[in-house]
Amino acid sequence: MFKFFASEIGIDLGTAYTLVYQKGKGIVLRIPSVVAYDIEKKEVIAIGEEAKMMYGKTPEGIFAVRPIRDGVIENLELVQEFLNRIIKKVSKFISPTLIIGIPASANEVEKKAVIDAGIGAGAREVFLIYEPIASALGIGLDISKPKGNMIVDIGGGTSEIAIISLNQIAHQNSIKVAGDEMDEAIIDYIRRKYNTNIGYLTAEEIKIKIGSAYPFENEEYIEISGWDVIQHRPKTIRVSSLEIKEALDGPINQIINAISRLLENAKSDLVRDVLDEGLYLTGGGSLIKGLDLRIQEELNIKVHRVDYPLETVIRGIGRIVENFDKYKPLLSKGRRILKSR
Repeated sequence: MFKFFASEIGIDLGTAYTLVYQKGKGIVLRIPSVVAYDIEKKEVIAIGEEAKMMYGKTPEGIFAVRPIRDGVIENLELVQEFLNRIIKKVSKFISPTLIIGIPASANEVEKKAVIDAGIGAGAREVFLIYEPIASALGIGLDISKPKGNMIVDIGGGTSEIAIISLNQIAHQNSIKVAGDEMDEAIIDYIRRKYNTNIGYLTAEEIKIKIGSAYPFENEEYIEISGWDVIQHRPKTIRVSSLEIKEALDGPINQIINAISRLLENAKSDLVRDVLDEGLYLTGGGSLIKGLDLRIQEELNIKVHRVDYPLETVIRGIGRIVENFDKYKPLLSKGRRILKSR
């Protein structure tokens, strides 16, 4: 009877966005991983898009934060409430089973935090899947063979780089340089060059609209408003895609160096597979214009831009949700936790 009313839900619990997959329905939710909290009332007042719009604009006593930083849980209570509201929003079933993606670099403490958050949110049981494996499944790769498949997943807080073979991660490198660091690089550049302060939402808008990793003939421009720290008054400036490329050079170089280090330290036969097949570029950060060309040129390796880069992890988790028995061996071993009664 209990199983009849249970359901399976897959969750890509990202630093910037959280995506949810429900068995038989597909992807049912995509919201910013932001929570707004009232300190005096000690309660969450908003999550997702509503909370994100409060980011950097809240009065004293209310704060809007990302409770997940660099791919791991920073505030367990807020993540529990965040997941609890998501579960109530997408499922009418009691105590669902959750399958949650985690970074390949997650340690035992970080894994336990994800499990505790899921159980605390009302899940009956929680299973974990490494995000590079989920991405590979979401892309549609056959990772069961003795062949190296390379995934470069540039998210909000981390860039996950992995070579997968025989359903396991053979080599991985995770760095805390991704979309958030790109936003910070743009903020720093605008402050240094134009003596103007801008916020994270403005930096994100610049990145999305004219962010570039490669020089193109046709330059793009955007007008933005900020605060002139010298003249102490509002200021409107016009920045180009070439300037933003310069701003993004730092974090992009770090990501490329991380890919290079992994290939340098990986087993030769797996590297040969990657060189033959190329690497698969995914995640929100992969949407930066020309990033595939930049990696391809600097590392002399073929780069595949995947379809639906924002959804590869959740699509892979969705395959597991729909075929649980088939993919159960891919889940993190020894991490089946039953809720105490």
